[in-house]
Amino acid sequence: MQPTHNILITKSTGELEPFDPTKLVTSLKHAGAKDEVANRISEHVQRELRQSMTTDEIYSHAFELLRASSRRAAAKYSMKRAISELGPEGYPFERLLAEIWKAKGYEAMTGQVVQGACVEHEVDLVAWKGEELIMAEAKFHNEPGIKSDLKVALYVKARFDDLKGETYEYGGKKRSITEWYLVTNTKFSDHALRYAKCQGLSLIGWNYPTHGNLEDLIHDAHLHPLTCLASLSMSEKRALLGAGLILCKDVAANKMRLLELGVDPSKVTAVLDDVRHICI
Repeated sequence: MQPTHNILITKSTGELEPFDPTKLVTSLKHAGAKDEVANRISEHVQRELRQSMTTDEIYSHAFELLRASSRRAAAKYSMKRAISELGPEGYPFERLLAEIWKAKGYEAMTGQVVQGACVEHEVDLVAWKGEELIMAEAKFHNEPGIKSDLKVALYVKARFDDLKGETYEYGGKKRSITEWYLVTNTKFSDHALRYAKCQGLSLIGWNYPTHGNLEDLIHDAHLHPLTCLASLSMSEKRALLGAGLILCKDVAANKMRLLELGVDPSKVTAVLDDVRHICI
């Protein structure tokens, strides 16, 4: 096997960095791959490395190898990319967030227009239970390398300041906001993190905070998006999303919709088999 310490790979941002086999093994294990499987995949990938190879190429190769071993682990390994495939618009991501809060026992709605002290605001997510009223701004990115930066945090905090003194009727009673979130499917810049901590703005990103981040919330609630189904083509995923289906469980409950939306009948059994292995 060729030495890998001098192989530079191209990140999604265009930056070059040395290939680190330890990071690949760690990510595979985090997805649920057994030690021997993770090491075997890493060794296989290292044999295929070449200068300036992209992280997308490495990911695709590792994903196919992992999927041959465990479809469930492969789905978890691909989850971040599956979330980014919910776009380009952010509406499916907002609906996924609503499902996450519903799984936590809340009632939830998306796309709500609420009146602040000065102006009206469209709020991506409103969730409530008991005395709690949560509002959240969803910042969706369909490129994994893009971060939500300080400008986004400033904008969200300004909206919260206009809304926090008001009361809103949800669930048949008037409530004041008890928590306000900025949620993104990628990462936050260092400046955004520092500002949010200083101002008391609650953040949820792909890997932030350490516990209770977006990845944790999705897996804890077993809410796999249908975009993690490798048996569907990208055009088929787009058709299902356009029809309002978001989750694997939506696919399982709407078998006939697969056919109506143009999924090849010969593939339906494979798609439902994927759902059973990955999402249930």
